[in-house]
Amino acid sequence: MAEGFLNRLAAKVREQMKASKVGFLLGAGSSYLNGEGYPLAFDLWEYIKDRVPADQRADIQSKLDSENIGIEKALDLLDVGKHNEGPHRHSVVRAIGEYFSELNPDLAVHRRFVQALSYSAERKVLVFSLNYDPLIERSAEIECIRLVDGFTGHDRAFFDQSVFTHDIAIIQSSYQGGLRRAIPTWIKLVKLHGSLGWYDDPEFGLRRGAFNAPVNAPAQRLMIPPQHRKATDTVTAPYARLWTEFRGSLIHGPDYINRLVCIGYGMADEHVSNVIEAALTRTNFTLIIATKALHDQDFERWSKYKNAIVVTKDRSSHYGTIGEGHEALSTFEGIVEELMK
Repeated sequence: MAEGFLNRLAAKVREQMKASKVGFLLGAGSSYLNGEGYPLAFDLWEYIKDRVPADQRADIQSKLDSENIGIEKALDLLDVGKHNEGPHRHSVVRAIGEYFSELNPDLAVHRRFVQALSYSAERKVLVFSLNYDPLIERSAEIECIRLVDGFTGHDRAFFDQSVFTHDIAIIQSSYQGGLRRAIPTWIKLVKLHGSLGWYDDPEFGLRRGAFNAPVNAPAQRLMIPPQHRKATDTVTAPYARLWTEFRGSLIHGPDYINRLVCIGYGMADEHVSNVIEAALTRTNFTLIIATKALHDQDFERWSKYKNAIVVTKDRSSHYGTIGEGHEALSTFEGIVEELMK
């Protein structure tokens, strides 16, 4: 019985991912790479704390110890509540940027992922990411796959939101004159919480530099730190435009998707979940969640939807029917293997 459920589950996941108008949402689990990639949020403080100034490190550690909370809540308690980063937030973002810029994980799985996307019949594949790392960008570059991320330029690329609306084609000469031919599939990457290499410079504005380059004051990294007030930050530039792309693609845009595949994401950010739940009211929308684990309340929240498939290591939900977990499909690596079939 369980084997039949898991076979149907895997077949449906594969079918949905290979259908038309599919988008992907990547969480931290997609960059973890079994501990060989970037750390998960609940481990992050241990990796970066020595890079935070001593007085601010003591403040944060005191909150962590006395309140028995995580880094997200600790920053909330220390935050001044404004759009601009307070000293603790800024120091944490700087520490994350410094630590992440030193990492250079193997790209094999992500290269297979972007390869699989390039085989799509769609001219444009939407990838939304909640991660700061450059694994998708570096993999696409190596595989010679075109990618648009909202910036234009090279050493000091500038933010140009209009690139999200551009169409990419080749003009060919013929006896009839110039003919437009669509290029092969390209990736539209929308990094909702910012990225390594992005920064805001008082003189030059919103910019993107090398992923491993330092960002010197007065410029500040454009990365929303792990904090519950993330939704507040998304109303500022460039995040406001990035979130417009996300909401438009799921709910009311001219080029909306019919399927969203969430990989390695624990569905814990309410500002993300609200957009996805709004999309679930559409009769032609399907949600796929593939992640190692979900808290009980989150599993119950999403498994109740008849147009949602939830896959974790220990349990799964196939359009409202609860069954066994699927260890392979609960990982980024397993999803990539299904995409490559």
